[in-house]
Amino acid sequence: MPFLGQDWRSPGWSWIKTEDGWKRCDSCSQELRSENSQCTINHSIILNNGEEEIFSNECEYAAKKRKKEHSGMDTATHSFYREKWIYVHKESTKERHGYCTLGEAFNRLDFLSAIQDIRRFTYVVKLLQLIAKSQLTSLSGVAQKNYFNILDKIVQKVLDDHQNPRLIKDLLQDLSSTLCILVRGVGKSVLVGNINIWICRLETVLNWQQQLQNLQMTKQVNSGLTLSDLPLHMLNNILYRFSDGWDIVTLGQVTPTLYMLSEDRRLWKKLCQYHFAEKQFCRHLILSEKGHIEWKLMYFTLQKYYPTKEQYGDTLHFCRHCSILFWKDYHLAWLLKDSGHPCTAADPDSCFTPVSPQHFIDLFKF
Repeated sequence: MPFLGQDWRSPGWSWIKTEDGWKRCDSCSQELRSENSQCTINHSIILNNGEEEIFSNECEYAAKKRKKEHSGMDTATHSFYREKWIYVHKESTKERHGYCTLGEAFNRLDFLSAIQDIRRFTYVVKLLQLIAKSQLTSLSGVAQKNYFNILDKIVQKVLDDHQNPRLIKDLLQDLSSTLCILVRGVGKSVLVGNINIWICRLETVLNWQQQLQNLQMTKQVNSGLTLSDLPLHMLNNILYRFSDGWDIVTLGQVTPTLYMLSEDRRLWKKLCQYHFAEKQFCRHLILSEKGHIEWKLMYFTLQKYYPTKEQYGDTLHFCRHCSILFWKDYHLAWLLKDSGHPCTAADPDSCFTPVSPQHFIDLFKF
């Protein structure tokens, strides 16, 4: 017997018979039609030198309504999972149908807690940057919403604690460039959802960029021991721990002493030898007037031609025996001998492989 209840279908349009035939009669149709036409015509994107985007929108009411719907849509889908591991299956079997996608892995793994961990923060940011460059359209609708929700958490964290702003600026720059290309170019054919939602997301990214651009580093006055009070050999050891040349340059701007240590030729020589092979920097030798090698200039020159080594405090791990991708908790591993996932191998540690951000994406290329 069929269920008798309220019809879930649309009531349809109202029609009026006129001399010219039947015409649709709806009080809101004209308003919606004019609103849509104004939004499509007046909302334009202008690119200046491929880097800056300026939006002009004369339909303020429509823009506010669209942003409200967009924000309500995103806030209603904060469906963050807290799973520490997932099974990466690449083909259908009798026991399991389908395969694990990049969007599913991004949805289910606990990235929300990872951005609160200082060891995993740069890893997640690099992963988001790689997705923004090439994999954004391959994510499902829910994964895309979670992507921007996680990015929102990251930006707010940086604005609050003033840590790693340069990494987020690079991420937002790549993301804004990709969104401009998608919205103005292929657009509707590859993007999931309404094109206006993506325009609002692009406006949000530009707003984040402006907030980070206006970020002022506040100096906290502390009566205790400061970085300048440390001996020279300790300051020098700190500089030798950095693997990014821009971090060394930034730290050298703090005090004249740190600037002197940051200009040490041996420091930049070690950095070049760590990131690049001997054949690579032999092809781009930069000599000074006295015939000495300018290692600092060589580092930034080589960085344009060759990728640098990636270094993270903690990464995702992949178990080759179980085909499981997981976050490894070192405290539980040391105290409870917990491998981080239900591993059936005799020696689980021998099956673990650290997963770089690029390797994470490559796992789901079928």
